[in-house]
Amino acid sequence: MTRTTPPRPLDVEALFPELAAHRGTTTRLHPRPGHPEVTASHVGGPLLWPVDEPWPVCPQPHGRRRGRRPADIHRYRQVLDTAWARDPSSGPTDEERQLLGELRREYRLEPEDAAAPTPLIGLAQLYRRDLPDLPAGPDGCDLLQVFWCPFDLHGPTGYGMHLDLRWRRSREVAEVLAAPPQPQVVGFDGYVPEPCVLHPEQVATYPFAGLLPEDLCARIYAWEDAREEAEEQTVEEEDAEENGEESADEGADRSARYQYDLSIPPGWRAGGFASWHTTDPGPMDCRVCETPMHLLLTVDSSEWDGGSGSWKPLEERDLPAHQYATPTEVTVGRWGELNVFACPADPGHPHGWSIQ
Repeated sequence: MTRTTPPRPLDVEALFPELAAHRGTTTRLHPRPGHPEVTASHVGGPLLWPVDEPWPVCPQPHGRRRGRRPADIHRYRQVLDTAWARDPSSGPTDEERQLLGELRREYRLEPEDAAAPTPLIGLAQLYRRDLPDLPAGPDGCDLLQVFWCPFDLHGPTGYGMHLDLRWRRSREVAEVLAAPPQPQVVGFDGYVPEPCVLHPEQVATYPFAGLLPEDLCARIYAWEDAREEAEEQTVEEEDAEENGEESADEGADRSARYQYDLSIPPGWRAGGFASWHTTDPGPMDCRVCETPMHLLLTVDSSEWDGGSGSWKPLEERDLPAHQYATPTEVTVGRWGELNVFACPADPGHPHGWSIQ
């Protein structure tokens, strides 16, 4: 089933013609629960990994000794989803609640197991043939495989993420590893993805406002401020009306904003522009050659939310967010998104990333 982004509430280039020179494209991945094949692009499914190549492990010893079992996390989600689908009013039965409590149990590893390297979790694999905006890999590589550590115990703060990206030429994989190693326990449920197939869709996109020319950015902010003031005035007028009828000058597109509706779509994406809605835009330059890096991939905690509902696919316009907006079950940071950057001068150079 395809996923189709609705037309934008407003023609942003009609409002700001200069944006035409900054227009780009991004490929929305639209991951949805399914049973992906090893030869397909997907999230959380089996990877095309050579049987004779060591599986990636976390290079940093970080004393992980306690956490939940990945199988319990998958089972917990399945029981909960089944219960709410069966009875949206009351959810799980008493027996199911008891099972859910057992599945939330944490386990402590033996010292020798805790000291062993932790296998990384295969988050996603993406073929360039499927995603028109996925930047090229090094030396003719056509397949990007994304891994991460299931513990937040890295970096100078001791609470950072460890990400590992591998490019490969898929045609060179002869025999596939059938049973990859898995971590015995994980420190955070959000690192465990549910298997999802992709429904790629290429859409137009525009840069984050703070990265546009100063004059254009100022005009966009002034336009948004004026709309917000007009909406506040409309609400006050509506509250004053005894019959509660909607004001005649209120349009269906009155809530549209550049940031939320007209520039960068939410959800998992390949290519395009990164959002900097949590922090100010920061330089993402290659650590090797200092070339400004381009957005490679966005990993998002949700496909849409209350502020970005205008991007909800037409095929899912009647679905409630609390049940359907988090198909991968991945959570980045505090319900944010992970933007991964690649060097355009040499895709083999180390990647960069930022959490928003």
